[in-house]
Amino acid sequence: MSLQHFINKAMSAWMSQEGPDSDIVISSRIRLARNIAKYQFPTLASNEEMQEVLDIFELKYSDKDFNQIGNLELLKMNDLQPIQKRVLVEKHLISPNLAEHANFGGCLLSENEEVSIMVNEEDHIRIQCLFPGLQLMECLNVAGKIDDWIEQEVDYAFDEVRGYLTSCPTNVGTGLRASVMMHLPALVLTQKINRIIPAINQLGLVVRGIYGEGSEALGNIFQISNQITLGKSEKDIVEDLNSVVGQLITQERLAREALYNTSQAQLEDRVFRSFGILAYSRIIESKETARCLSDVRLGIDLGIIKDVSRNILNELIIFTQPGFLQQYFGGPLRPEDRDIKRATLIRERLNLEMERNKRMEDDES
Repeated sequence: MSLQHFINKAMSAWMSQEGPDSDIVISSRIRLARNIAKYQFPTLASNEEMQEVLDIFELKYSDKDFNQIGNLELLKMNDLQPIQKRVLVEKHLISPNLAEHANFGGCLLSENEEVSIMVNEEDHIRIQCLFPGLQLMECLNVAGKIDDWIEQEVDYAFDEVRGYLTSCPTNVGTGLRASVMMHLPALVLTQKINRIIPAINQLGLVVRGIYGEGSEALGNIFQISNQITLGKSEKDIVEDLNSVVGQLITQERLAREALYNTSQAQLEDRVFRSFGILAYSRIIESKETARCLSDVRLGIDLGIIKDVSRNILNELIIFTQPGFLQQYFGGPLRPEDRDIKRATLIRERLNLEMERNKRMEDDES
């Protein structure tokens, strides 16, 4: 399989498109947790109940078109290979918990992969919308329409006082998790992030790494999300998060400007060294890859590097993860072999970009 074909087949919409403030905000996500009233929640349900819930989604929602989203296809976890499930986790389409523990789990996935509906994860239903850039309200609108569509066929577990009932008490109420994935290299380099994160936590928000709870902020990528789901409306939760994210965007842009104005030579040296590592390395580990990708993306955003698309960096963040590497190269790889293949894939992708730029220059001349 050629790399270009692999990219075209494997990329989700949010990887290849730009949205509002996409120089800093990589993606926006809304997730709604719901349960079906007549069944025990997945944490207590029997295998028979779990299978019945999965059957409901296969019968009523799989291969059905929904408005602008298009066809939804049900992927059953038991039908997927471990590498395939890992790729879905790396693309943020399913959770690690669903991939590892859900014997009767599934995922309804839209063709453009902006919408995924996890079945029998911690809750019976987890509706997720993932858009590029800062588009939380747009995500919420789509998720709400899907929520209404599903509820036409099933009765949700709902309490007039507490709201939507969920397996974990921290999700009771709206059942809403809103999150934004942000690239904040200047705040990290200036060490301002160390005082910003505690301040964000005091506002009822949480800062995590790229893959959520317990994950590391590789490549200076942070996930900002709400903690409070009870006592606020969905709109209020999203507006509060939008407000904080807006302030973070402002602070990151100011930090970038200050870095460039006070340390231009050092910053350019860092960016081009990282680009050289990506372009010519024969062996590269995932942490070094993430650091170099962060530096190069910052260089692109500041105009230091002019002939590379920032979307390539979005792709490579995902494509250099273990699952994607093993899928592209056709099977399981030892860690040391992954480091070699990772370097190969990065070089191939950057060569594709340079060839594209050369063709564009030739066409213009």
